Amino acid sequence: MKNNLNSIFQISKPIIGMIHLAGNDQRDRVKRALEELAIYQEEEVNGAIIEDYHGTSQDVYETLRESLTKGLKIVRGVNVLRNPYSAFKLAFDFEARFIQFDSVQTPDLDLELYNRLRKEYPAIAVLGGVGFKYISPTGNPLEIDLAEGKSRCEAIVTTGSGTGIETPVEKLREYKRLLKEFPLIVGAGVNLDNVLEQLQICEGAIVGSYFKPNGNTHLPIDRKRVKDLMDIVRQLRG
Repeated sequence: MKNNLNSIFQISKPIIGMIHLAGNDQRDRVKRALEELAIYQEEEVNGAIIEDYHGTSQDVYETLRESLTKGLKIVRGVNVLRNPYSAFKLAFDFEARFIQFDSVQTPDLDLELYNRLRKEYPAIAVLGGVGFKYISPTGNPLEIDLAEGKSRCEAIVTTGSGTGIETPVEKLREYKRLLKEFPLIVGAGVNLDNVLEQLQICEGAIVGSYFKPNGNTHLPIDRKRVKDLMDIVRQLRG
């Protein structure tokens, strides 16, 4: 199975919404996640990452299971921050198409385990972080970090310094210059004001806190924010 972005999302410049798994307890977190997945689907967001940002790996499991049972069609991805290697099996078991690793840089990986899982689950694409928020720099030249990253994933994801903070456009341009045709995804700080410029550089974007009122990841997503951003993206695709 091909794992390039076009084959996964069936569209250029995909927008991937975050599911932060916020809520009072597991039942509330899963219920809200399913509601948010439905909103993303209805507003034509191209994919969603179910992440244990505020929740647990069990919340990820239940959300994946319930979303499959309810027949949601949006392309789903998985990011288990506390045990990223477990995302491979979760994605496979519940027909998710991709996973995210916040870092595919050498100091942050158990390379033997990672490579074994890549071979065991060849249909699961990886969006791999290089120069990702809250990850310590390797100290290597960027060319080396990106070359290693390209060999380990289907698309590179990079960010600015933190959640909701705009990724500097100069950083995106430099990454793209070095990556050439290899896909680059902007992974944080995308909003209504910068999405057009950033998608002219990158092959896709992950959007999370912008879809929440005041950028508060504990709150439910705001449908109008989703709609407004997707209207601009559709204009870009033309």
